[in-house]
Amino acid sequence: MTTEAYHPGLEGVIAGETAISTIEGGLQYRGYSIADLAEQSTFLEVAYLLLHGKLPSEEELADFLAIYSESAEVDDSIIEFLRQIPLHVGAMDVLRTGISAISHFDPQLDDDSEGGNIAKAVRMLAQIPILIAARYRMTLGMDLIEPDPDLSFAANILYMITGKCPSEQRERAMDVSLILYAEHEFNASTFTARVVTSTQSDIYSAIVAAVGALKGPLHGGANERVMEVLEEVGSPDNAEDWIRDALAKKRRIMGFGHRVYKTGDPRAVILKRYCGELAEKTRNLELEKMAEVIEGIVVEEKGLPPNLDWPSARLYHYLGLDVELYTPLFVASRVSGWAAHAIEQTANNRLIRPRSRYTGPTGQRFLPISGR
Repeated sequence: MTTEAYHPGLEGVIAGETAISTIEGGLQYRGYSIADLAEQSTFLEVAYLLLHGKLPSEEELADFLAIYSESAEVDDSIIEFLRQIPLHVGAMDVLRTGISAISHFDPQLDDDSEGGNIAKAVRMLAQIPILIAARYRMTLGMDLIEPDPDLSFAANILYMITGKCPSEQRERAMDVSLILYAEHEFNASTFTARVVTSTQSDIYSAIVAAVGALKGPLHGGANERVMEVLEEVGSPDNAEDWIRDALAKKRRIMGFGHRVYKTGDPRAVILKRYCGELAEKTRNLELEKMAEVIEGIVVEEKGLPPNLDWPSARLYHYLGLDVELYTPLFVASRVSGWAAHAIEQTANNRLIRPRSRYTGPTGQRFLPISGR
């Protein structure tokens, strides 16, 4: 019998090395505090940091933005293909298919050099928001909106989805949420991307696989479940009784606790401020008050602080975004982190192949089919 240690869910296992991000001493991207990046940077600056390993100079950022803008076009055949997918198919399923489809039109598909993979990552950054917005508006029977080269990444997402240019406040709130979702060490979808990359498959395959992992409600779909909870509670007057009853019944409340953050998710703290500001601006103070009651009781009774999904669900609601868009928007941000990990894995690759602990029978005697 093996005496090797078993770690269910690989919890606590160091499965590789990375210079991209760490949660030690607070979340950092390439050594930069997430608080500083959220306060002073923009999402595309952060994407550059993740992909290139350093913050860009003005000239480097200008070049990066130019390449990004030039890449913000999806072939008409793919848009038409999205129209043919049945309306009942979920947004994440369609996005997974769409990302696979755009790979066939990438002129550097077979270039697995670092430069080639960075170029493919930038194309995905530019085209994924188009896929998300196009499919969403198709399902509503609305005309599609092309990206505006004069708008920022965050503003363009809101513009292509809603048809309205966002205010500076809305744009900034969206941008900060994208920064906070961009990267998070060896989470399930990132690890999936690295496993696929370790086989020497291409970066698009790694990203498509990561999307499949992110689709799961225990990972990317958590903020969708948060909104379901808030809608079920209904009002601040119901909040205390509802949450105490839910806890008594041992019901799992999405948006609280984290596999690696035991004392609180720093990203949730940052985004909560933007929630408060937008709640006031959009006259959603009742929803914010309800969330505050629930949060206080969960922390007090269970010792579980909120994670990023708790405020992000409300923030996206205040931005006028439907719940079905929440996880696809996660993809629009996290593709920068996934791609950075795929590039890092390629540069110092070793096939990821863990062992398992066998729990089945042994020594079984084979019988011919006539005797079974």
